[in-house]
Amino acid sequence: MNRYVGQVINLIPDRAQHFWSGDLASARRALLATDPSAVLEISGSFAIVAQEGERVVLGRSLERPLRYFLAKAADGPVLIVAERIDEIAEELGRRGWADQFHPSYTRMVPAHHVTTLRLIGCPDPNPVYRRFFDPPRGTLAPDLDVIGRHYIEALYNELGAWLTAHDPATPIGVPFSGGIDSGSVLLCLHRLLLDSGIPPTRLKAFTLSLDGDGDDARQAREFLRATGLEMLGETIEVPSSGLDPLRAVAVIEDYKPLDVECAAVNLALLKAIRARYPEWRLLVDGDGGDENLKDYPIEANSELTIRSVVNNRMLYQEGWGVDSLKHSLTYSGGYSRGCVRGYACAKHHGFVSFSPYTRAPVIAIAEAVPFAELTRGSHERLYALKGEIVSRGVRAVLGYDMPVYPKRRFQHGSAAPDVAARLFTEDEARYRRHFHALHA
Repeated sequence: MNRYVGQVINLIPDRAQHFWSGDLASARRALLATDPSAVLEISGSFAIVAQEGERVVLGRSLERPLRYFLAKAADGPVLIVAERIDEIAEELGRRGWADQFHPSYTRMVPAHHVTTLRLIGCPDPNPVYRRFFDPPRGTLAPDLDVIGRHYIEALYNELGAWLTAHDPATPIGVPFSGGIDSGSVLLCLHRLLLDSGIPPTRLKAFTLSLDGDGDDARQAREFLRATGLEMLGETIEVPSSGLDPLRAVAVIEDYKPLDVECAAVNLALLKAIRARYPEWRLLVDGDGGDENLKDYPIEANSELTIRSVVNNRMLYQEGWGVDSLKHSLTYSGGYSRGCVRGYACAKHHGFVSFSPYTRAPVIAIAEAVPFAELTRGSHERLYALKGEIVSRGVRAVLGYDMPVYPKRRFQHGSAAPDVAARLFTEDEARYRRHFHALHA
């Protein structure tokens, strides 16, 4: 009997993996292991593929994308693995298979799952998803001081592991709004540097100001003044005319309005930092903090209720889940989809970004928060939780009295309200048309 020979084309270079400890060979062994929880032992930022005969397994950390496309060749199926949709399209074109491509045929590996494919030819079997991260939910006592301490301890430890893996002379930038997430990250990094005997001059807090205005710039200055860290602040002024949402669509390969507009201001900030500091490489941000402590306006999404938010496992990190009809095979869901707005923008301008809030030990503490008990069905209690948890934890672990300001999205805080209203119209139809035109 004839047997197809499956081929894997991996377009992600080995150097793109960033391990705090261990190496790529051990990471691939963990991915191939019988018990998927072995993947939790991979320390670092990764998007990897491993093969054992006809079995191919893929896995990634939450903060970065991993895509694949199954092509047909005369000799059998060919699996193309990449970070980006356009990389897959280009590879198909190089091999004369461009007629097989459509962006909706690409697949995103969902975060927190090992994705298994079998290259056995037509018909191709569906992928099998095995969860490798399943933290217990609601196990902490409803004590905000205890929860806060555990949460910031986990944040501090993850930043410490990341810091140890890098050259102590390399400068670190924090995209900084003075909000809860970027503020806690900056304070943890400052304390870690002091505790390690490393001068904190290695650290900078970069704040975007469009047209010399925006609430984030004022808030960042107030935060740094209140914590005695004014020397770390650096405002990056960019004209609003430099923002290009359609360019952001091309960079993140998505059309969800809030992600596109966040990416547009992120690209403007990173472009300006790159122009000012041509050799800068490391960035640490607070992405994922909103998702962990469920700090999004439920009223803005007609599909959500407070019951669904507090009772669904990692809803904001993963969306409705791989077994749901609402799960997008092309994009995944939740931050598993939205991670591209940070990762792709940083890579586009030559930065390596990291957020400790996307690390499994930090998310595990967030999942252990008894949200239902603490909120008792109240939106207001839910929205107040994040500031209470993080500020109490920062005080207990780091000794800072951290200012807490109302939540504001990056794109809305970077400009004056009238400018933000003009620039950010949440025009999904326009973004979607442009995305599809890129592959027409």
